[in-house]
Formats: sequence, structure tokens, C-alpha cells
Amino acid sequence: MDTKFARRTERIGRTTCSYWIAGKCNRNPCRFVHIETPSPPAACGYGNTAYSYGKKPHSSSLNTPKYGSKKALLRDNGDRGDATRVAKAFKKSSPRICKYWINNNCVHGEQCLYLHSWFRGDGFSTVTKLQEHKKVITGIALPVGSDKLYSGSTDGTVRIWDCHTGQCAKVINLGAEVTSLISEGSWIFVGLQNAVKAWNIQTMSEFTLDGPKGRVRAMTVGNNTLFAGAEDGVIFAWRGSSKADSPFELVASLTGHTKPVVCLVVGCKMLYSGSMDQSIKVWDMDTLQCTMTLNDHTDAVTSLICWDQYLLSSSSDRTIKVWACIEAGSLEVIYTHTEENGVVSLFGMPDAEGKPILFSSCRDNSVHMYELPSFSERGRLFAKKDVALIELGPGGLFFTGDESGLLMVWKWLEVPKVASS
Repeated sequence: MDTKFARRTERIGRTTCSYWIAGKCNRNPCRFVHIETPSPPAACGYGNTAYSYGKKPHSSSLNTPKYGSKKALLRDNGDRGDATRVAKAFKKSSPRICKYWINNNCVHGEQCLYLHSWFRGDGFSTVTKLQEHKKVITGIALPVGSDKLYSGSTDGTVRIWDCHTGQCAKVINLGAEVTSLISEGSWIFVGLQNAVKAWNIQTMSEFTLDGPKGRVRAMTVGNNTLFAGAEDGVIFAWRGSSKADSPFELVASLTGHTKPVVCLVVGCKMLYSGSMDQSIKVWDMDTLQCTMTLNDHTDAVTSLICWDQYLLSSSSDRTIKVWACIEAGSLEVIYTHTEENGVVSLFGMPDAEGKPILFSSCRDNSVHMYELPSFSERGRLFAKKDVALIELGPGGLFFTGDESGLLMVWKWLEVPKVASS
């Protein structure tokens, strides 16, 4: 046998398969080894039938079947322990959910290199998943005093869920993408193309608020005023009216953004707006005038929340920024947290013990949970696609809606109290 060929073959036999490490190797046998620390090839290895085809046999008897194959089977010939340890180590270093498990067709079971769970962490758990919407969930609302949950989607529907049974009680087909949805008191506000629909769930009355140009991507309520951010960068403001034909009156159009407004929040007597033009604008709630513009993000601003005396903003630039008033009412960044991927949305809520938790939905189909103000990671939630929004519910419940149309219901777990002696 040629000496160079023998040496080259020996090197290949000692090399760990990079596709196997990533959980993607579908060759059986494979010419590379499938263990974390490969063993030297056996002296009599060249007598194996596999070599007649130019391939070396696996150095482990655990054959890795191709993902998604219903006929693939795991063989257990005594070496499963090594593969299990490697799989567990990989899970710790790469906490990603198995996309095949999500669709109920992963054939690897406990040997899978990816997580078979909707979350990682403790103090919370899943309650149920509601898969009725066909596209991105853009709004979740629980009106005060109602036992119904409302969800809107770009599939053109608003679904009304019975909170007691978890069943969809009614489907309202609007014939156009629902791009945002919120509730305030007995009102449900639905953002559409060029309009906002207002429904009163007590009187069953319905009104259309015209004015916005393009899709209404964000809405919020503050100081008895409904604000709606449109695709042309304009924010429309309506206040309550005594007119019989419409209980809402357009009082202002806030201009300044040059691209779509995608997030709005009210706090500290101010309205904050984030846009795809990479800026955050601060508006006085009394005068409805812009008092300052914040330009520290380098990509689209995706979400805004107010926490205590601070403003938190997220962006597609992979950062979360914490803003605080410094002097004369000006806002400056006092801390920047960087994620591995762009941030889709932020949400804040207390856990079962009252600790403030920040939810950061990222462009990796996961939601990172951080304790504030330390930003220490508390856990992680997973979804089929990027989570577009998160909403707080009663009794320790909270909801996530992703871009596949999956609505997940979660619950904070009560911490057992230790009896004092």
C-alpha cells in the first residue's frame, strides 16, 4: 500500500466529523469519526467491508440517522453513553430548540443534540399552546373585566378566546392584515391599512378612525389619548369626544419621523416613539410637541418600554439601551446590553416574587429573560419563529405570539414558603 495514502487515511480516521458535531451528518458509514475524542483506528480496520467503497466505518456503534427520516432507527450496541455525554455537552453550549421536535417528527429522542422543551430555566412553565392563526401575531389584549382574550394577526383575522376553556370562541375576518391590536377599558383598537377600528365590547358599537397612511404598526393610550403610528412616519392622536356619531376626535398629527413608526410607549408624562429611521423621539403629552430626538441606535428601533424612571430601547443593531434623565430633562444612555442577534421586541413584568424581569425577543426564535437591573440571565423561552410580542395576563399568566401564528400561554410558578420554626 502507498505510504502517503496510508498516512492520509489515518489522518482522516482521527478527525471528528464537523457535520456530526452540528447534528447534520447523514452518512452511514462516514469516513470521519463520531466521538468527541476519537480513538486510534484498529490495526485490522482495513478488512472492514466499508473500505471497499473508499469509506471508513464509524468509530462509534451509534449511527446518527438523518433528521426527519421516519424509518431511521437508533442502534444501541453498548456505546450510547459516550454519545449521550457529547449530546448533553453540546446542548449546554448551544441551547437551541429542535425544529423537528417542534413538528413532532424528531427521531433522536433523548439522543438529540438540541432541546426538546419550549423553555430553559425555572420559576415558570407552559400552560398551553394555541395554534389557530396562520401568520404573524401582531396583537394580544385582555380587556379589563372580560373573560375573553383577543389576538390579531396578519392573516386578516381577530380571534376571541375563552379564557376558561382555551378554545377559540369567535373569528372575525377583517379581509385585511391586522398590524396591531391593543385594549383600553372596554375598547379594543385594531390597526389596519389606512385606518384604526375601534370596538366597544360592552355596547357592541364599532367605529372607524381614518387618517393614517399605510399600515398602523403601533398603538398606545395615555392621558385619555389614543396614539397610532403609521407607515409614513406620522403619529395620529385621538381624544374622547361627546359627538354622537363618533366618540373619538382627531386632535393632532405628530410629524418628524422619516420612516415607519413601529413602537410607542407612554411614561413620565411623555410619549416615546421608535422608528425604522433609527431614531427615538420624545413628545410632551400636554403640548404634543417633540422635545428631543435620540440617535444612539444604528439600525431600526424595534421596541420601547418604561421601567421605573428609565427608558429601555431595543434595535435591529443587536443592542438594548438603558436611558436615564441626566440634566435639564435630557436623556442619555447609561448602559448598553448586546445580544448575539437583532432584537425584535422588549417586554417587562414582575415574576412570582415581584422581581422585575425583562424579556428580550431576538432573531433566533428565542426570548431571553433577564433580571433587572443586573441583566443576569434568568431563563429562555423558545418558539417556532421569532416572537413578535409578549403580553401580561391575570393570575401570573403571560402570553407570547410568534411569527408562525403560535400563541403560547405561560405561568409564573409560586415559590414554596418555608415554615418558620
